[in-house]
Amino acid sequence: MPEKTISAEGSMFRTLLNLWPYMWPGDRPDLKWRVVWASVLLVVAKVVLVAVPYFFKWATNALTGEGAVPAYLPAALAGPVMLVIAYNLVRVTQLGFNQLRDALFARVGQHAVRQLAYRTFVHMHELSLRFHLERRTGGLSRVIERGTKGIELIVRYTILSAVPTVLEFALTAIIFAVAYGWAYLLIVALTVVLYLAFTVWATNWRIAIRREMNASDTDANTKAVDSLLNFETVKYFSNETMEAERFDRSIARYEEAATRIWTSLGWLNFGQGLIFGLGMAAAMGLSAVEVMHGTRTVGDFVFVNAMLMQLSIPLNFIGSLYRDIRQGLTDIEQMFDLLDVRQEVTDRPGAHDLRIGEGAIAFRDVHFAYDPARPILKGVSFEVPAGHTVAIVGPSGAGKSTISRLLFRFYDIQEGAIEIDGQDVRDVTQKSLRAAIGMVPQDTVLFNDTIAYNIRYGRPDAREEDVRRAAELAQIDGFIRDLPEGYRSMVGERGLKLSGGEKQRVAIARTILKAPPILILDEATSALDTHTEQEIQSALDLVSRGRTTLVIAHRLSTVIAADEIIVLKDGRIAERGKHAELLRQGGLYAAMWHRQREASEAEERLRLAREKDELGIIVRRRIPEVAAGVAEETAEAGK
Repeated sequence: MPEKTISAEGSMFRTLLNLWPYMWPGDRPDLKWRVVWASVLLVVAKVVLVAVPYFFKWATNALTGEGAVPAYLPAALAGPVMLVIAYNLVRVTQLGFNQLRDALFARVGQHAVRQLAYRTFVHMHELSLRFHLERRTGGLSRVIERGTKGIELIVRYTILSAVPTVLEFALTAIIFAVAYGWAYLLIVALTVVLYLAFTVWATNWRIAIRREMNASDTDANTKAVDSLLNFETVKYFSNETMEAERFDRSIARYEEAATRIWTSLGWLNFGQGLIFGLGMAAAMGLSAVEVMHGTRTVGDFVFVNAMLMQLSIPLNFIGSLYRDIRQGLTDIEQMFDLLDVRQEVTDRPGAHDLRIGEGAIAFRDVHFAYDPARPILKGVSFEVPAGHTVAIVGPSGAGKSTISRLLFRFYDIQEGAIEIDGQDVRDVTQKSLRAAIGMVPQDTVLFNDTIAYNIRYGRPDAREEDVRRAAELAQIDGFIRDLPEGYRSMVGERGLKLSGGEKQRVAIARTILKAPPILILDEATSALDTHTEQEIQSALDLVSRGRTTLVIAHRLSTVIAADEIIVLKDGRIAERGKHAELLRQGGLYAAMWHRQREASEAEERLRLAREKDELGIIVRRRIPEVAAGVAEETAEAGK
């Protein structure tokens, strides 16, 4: 996904604008009250905080005898010891207000993170199949992970840190201007401006490095996930070293960028410390001169020092606050870009649920292309009457699997219409459309969960006995019962613990459980051996009985009994009819049939030859053993 180049201010404003409904949720008055009380505590904590240096000043003056305690303080606080106690008590009180504020706002922040994460997850499932075919799973998961953390950081920092810091700056400026004069205010203001200017400049410099580090991290994670998902392929070709080197190259780029990030952070911290140190030296020097001339007390000197030290904490935090917010914005830029990706296929306004009657399917002059420069279907028209089975066959690339994707409305066609019981699939809701169609694909991918979970995926609220009945009909119940953990057995990543035939049976079982009126078999047996194919085919015949069935097939032996066979070639219907009719025509279907028969016969001859060779090897191995046995029996008989 390409990165956007946007200004920090514009990005920050857009992000805060997008986050505001989550920080002030309209449907959660309890969270709104938490925000209100947190804001009140925020103001109270800062007012208490600026009083802390005053108690330090009064305690110092009481010890040196240079100044009187203000008359508005209670008489009990007149002594130095009581002022010291009051000083520490005020500090603890201010700390308590801060912690209570954070506790109140914690649920607000976590609610915002949860809602945004949920929105992103839902949005990902709403995007088109085209998007997901082009995505990189590892990189995408990393973008969402970093984006979620960045959202939490921004939500907490903007409300809990930025606002109170600005408030403290304002109170400090007022105190210095009113009580100590404009010279102190000028020194503090100049220090703050230089500090922030340097921080912004250095942080913007580091952001470019951060983007490079994120890109390297995403690339490394993508390569790791792809390699692990294709573990068997790596082993087949003994390419562990190559995969490790690819991963290491990405990690090396990450290492270089991360090193530069930490080095630049050191220079940033040093520059901030230098600027603040010079400003503090100027203010303390001015205060020392005034004490020496008798215009200020030692308590005032201590007050200026304490106020500046207290100011250094939020000032230093403003630096890290800006860095972290910019870092968070960088981390969620791609996440917001992801949320900005528009759905390619959407429900039309006023779309109604599909009303299933008999379940008849009709393709009417359908034109479709993934890319306008390469049309796939060029005016395809056919019907699948209710309860009938129609097979789509043809050479690779003819557009067979595209038909099933269009029926599910994973894509919208450019011309023509696709109808179910006379209703255009573009006029009905996608949810109701897909609820009416069952699919048994060629490559069944299972969730890394139990067999029961994967079967129940066809109908999540199904009872246990319904799951077992579906497994029985799919002819897999016996296999499952023989497993040590039965239906609770884990199938592994993408179902790799099961064989191809076992995965297909699980797919058939969950389709049986879904009980759809329309069924699509998309080359459901093409990846299986002949023996397994025959077993699976009997289960498919059972599940398709009485249903409108569209079969997309590579092996023609599986569609002999179809009510109609449609032969696609170059996106057009080249032939159509029953099996016997197409053979008599002697066209493309007949040629494909004869080639597959020849291939099957050659495969059968090869199998028989191998069995014959294996039998001959066994016999040759047994001849010496038999001869030795005969000789031994003869010798015994002679005795």
